[in-house]
Amino acid sequence: MSEPKMPRINDVAPDFEAKTTHGMMKLSDITSGGKWVVLFSHPADFTPVCTTEFVEFSKRHDEFARRNVQLLGNSIDSVYSHIAWVRNIEQNFQVKVPFPVIADLDQKVARAYGMVHEAVSDTATVRAVFVIDSRNVIRAIIYYPMSLGRNVDEIVRIVDALQTADANACSTPANWQPGDAVIVPAPVTQADAEKRVAAMADFEFCDWYISKKKLDTAAK
Repeated sequence: MSEPKMPRINDVAPDFEAKTTHGMMKLSDITSGGKWVVLFSHPADFTPVCTTEFVEFSKRHDEFARRNVQLLGNSIDSVYSHIAWVRNIEQNFQVKVPFPVIADLDQKVARAYGMVHEAVSDTATVRAVFVIDSRNVIRAIIYYPMSLGRNVDEIVRIVDALQTADANACSTPANWQPGDAVIVPAPVTQADAEKRVAAMADFEFCDWYISKKKLDTAAK
């Protein structure tokens, strides 16, 4: 049997229904309810780097919730292993894991999302992150090696940037943070470029093709 095509940015997210620590869940049920999803995989339960990540995701859970984002973990472990691990995290770190974790023993989710990289391991998922919007479209993908814990600040920033761009028809520059100026769309005709130059006072103007503007005055 051939492997499913690895999903890419702007693909429809492969749907799945799976057993989790919060019961059976279906991806499309979450997104059809208007939520975004951050689906992230970890190599195995009861491992040190993964534990630090789960502690951090749990501490930041409310920040994701305020952005209408559902966190959803995944690994090729049983639901009993997941339950024991999250209880162990609560006991050792005084942090309750409030998000569901998929028990992906048959690798159905991991294979659909290209989370198993055989060059690394054929029995564990690498550290993958998929940001899926409320239209069930994949908007961002990040892969990390097993030895590298994720930067949750960056995952929050990605969600903020994507939601800001959607709401304001703009782009975000390098190192953008909420409150910073955004990049307005570049002119696509010579006439529009001349108009942009003529209106440079309305922008943080660099040149005709790159201009920034604060969101409170940015054109929608």
